[in-house]
Amino acid sequence: MLPTSKQKLSRTPKPPWLKVSMPHGENYNWLKERSSTLHLNTVCQEARCPNIGECWNGRTATFMLMGKTCTRGCRFCSVRTTRTPPALDTEEPRKLANTIFSMNLKYVVITCVNRDDLADQGSSHIAASIRAVKQKNPGLLIEMLIPDFCGITRLVQHVIDETPHVLSHNVETVERLTHLVRDPRAGYQQSLNVLQYIKQQKKSIYTKSSLMLGLGEAHHEIIKTMEDLRKMDVDFLTLGQYLQPDPTKLKVCRFVHPDEFNELADIGYQMGFEYVASGPLVRSSYRAAEYFFEKKLKTSSTIATIHKE
Repeated sequence: MLPTSKQKLSRTPKPPWLKVSMPHGENYNWLKERSSTLHLNTVCQEARCPNIGECWNGRTATFMLMGKTCTRGCRFCSVRTTRTPPALDTEEPRKLANTIFSMNLKYVVITCVNRDDLADQGSSHIAASIRAVKQKNPGLLIEMLIPDFCGITRLVQHVIDETPHVLSHNVETVERLTHLVRDPRAGYQQSLNVLQYIKQQKKSIYTKSSLMLGLGEAHHEIIKTMEDLRKMDVDFLTLGQYLQPDPTKLKVCRFVHPDEFNELADIGYQMGFEYVASGPLVRSSYRAAEYFFEKKLKTSSTIATIHKE
């Protein structure tokens, strides 16, 4: 159900398990200054992620390509939206590659806004960015979170061809709520098709998707969504609590208890997901794949030695 005008006036109080301290610390301040100086956008800031302090102090950040204004108006997202965003920064791939190098990262998450205004929806710019990051940071593990590109597979292919270690696309919510939660140009089956196409084209790429809880979905709908993702051979799953970013966005229907998140994680592993990150503060870019690779690297020699350890 969409929020009424009265619902938009205030936010639902958060339970104790969702309260986090204000971000601070030397690494946090360094990253904040660095991203501002180079005019790089982080989804940590634009999406008001509650984990920004933890991640930035651990020298982990999720960079957002193609500006900080999206062409879609999803009802859960705090990122600004417009039909005519600014032109792409052609220097962004180089800036991103240099920043990641200076941060001494071993794993990076890159995401982007939707750019439906562009002929290729920004797919070539994303590909160029991955390529630049790889060239400057050999051995770095890269996770790329992409939009659906309106389901146009040749645009998805631009990104697949650059072979990020993890390629993510989020279904965000259960099928019944998709038209209420996401922009009309998005679609539940369209998102599943994108994830399926990635695996069909390159099985060596790990795929990942994310689901927000607390938007009014039923338990059986959550399970059905997880089953649908496994049918698409998705490897990683993140489950987190939806939090209303501002009073104009969808209101939280319920706060999911940590015990329920733990139960869903167990169900996910039983279904065959290789890694499940499930918890109230988990977000789609919340290092799920990073933890997986750290564990895998201890027992496997199939992944190249990480750069600059």
